[in-house]
Amino acid sequence: MSTKDYIEKDYYKVLGVSKDASPDDIKKAYRKLARANHPDANPNNPEAERRFKDVSEAHDVLSSPAKRKEYDEARRLFGAGGFRFPGAGGRTGQPGTGSVDDLFRQATQAGDGFGDLFGGLFGGANRTRTSATGRGPRRGSDIEGEATIDFTASVNGTTVPMQMVSEAACPTCQGTGAKAGTVPHVCPKCEGSGMQTSTSGGVFAVTEPCTECRGRGMVVDDPCPTCGGSGRGRSTRTMQVRIPAGVTDGQRIRLKGKGGAGENGGAAGDLYVIVHVRPHPVFGRKGDNLTLTAPVTFTEAALGASIDVPTLDGPSVRLKIPAGTPNGRTFRVRGKGVARRDGTPGDLLVSVEVVVPDQLTDEAKQALDAYAAAAGTSNPRLGLFANARSGSA
Repeated sequence: MSTKDYIEKDYYKVLGVSKDASPDDIKKAYRKLARANHPDANPNNPEAERRFKDVSEAHDVLSSPAKRKEYDEARRLFGAGGFRFPGAGGRTGQPGTGSVDDLFRQATQAGDGFGDLFGGLFGGANRTRTSATGRGPRRGSDIEGEATIDFTASVNGTTVPMQMVSEAACPTCQGTGAKAGTVPHVCPKCEGSGMQTSTSGGVFAVTEPCTECRGRGMVVDDPCPTCGGSGRGRSTRTMQVRIPAGVTDGQRIRLKGKGGAGENGGAAGDLYVIVHVRPHPVFGRKGDNLTLTAPVTFTEAALGASIDVPTLDGPSVRLKIPAGTPNGRTFRVRGKGVARRDGTPGDLLVSVEVVVPDQLTDEAKQALDAYAAAAGTSNPRLGLFANARSGSA
């Protein structure tokens, strides 16, 4: 049901009752019309189905004191025969008469500000009231915590204990906010709705939490000495939090329903855990792959070799290094990485690092001199100077 329908539809006329009809008159009219136009009694009758929907819609609004009050206020403000709006149908700045379509067209062009006002008048108040009233259920607050885990735990998943401090129902008054032996009473200002409506300039209505009961809908005359009448108290509890496998450093995990307790039967809030991962002395991570740097000797890189490299939490694997492997070359070991969302594992990326000895024996120096003479290798930096002069690769 749109806001335009809310203004233009005459629900009293739909039910065939007067504007000052009592709740019992409205109920009787609805039952009579609902039975007469029910789809079961009128199969394959689109007109009866439409009337049944209109009757149900009218009853939904007029049977609720709060909705009926807002509906009557909307009809009073905007009326069925037009409304007064600055600049409509006349010179700029002069009052004029326009249609409801004109109002909504201008409201749409005006942007979000008008939308907020209309939402608070016709629909937003009802939505806010459900959570703000003290008599209705209220969702618990969200809680945020932090957990620091080891690198291996981040890959495999783990369970960590966390001490949470949140608001819960006061244990002394059981959330009523009233001293033992007393009970809160309905707020006389908002009549228990938790909301109050005020008009600005006699045109737009703004709905906000009641200043008397602060949105609870109930007033406490003799407050509970433990919570001071708020009905809430601080609760400390330790819970085991499951950190899923594959979590990354800085990732924010949402645990639904593990936050603050709800009020008056409301759902619990959520727990958000920011995970910090300690670095590993050997392994790194790149997406779903683990990374590792393996030192090799010059002889192994030049002649080729088979070397053993570790895995994160399993036996080592043998990696074949082909002859002539340059420094920094990366090899892939399949299936030794981080588990993906679909359950398949990532890979282990091993980069070789050629280690140059800082001390050589005389025999080793002679052997290298003999190698240099036998290899007769040209200067590898000739191309470097040539490209530096030409500016091209």
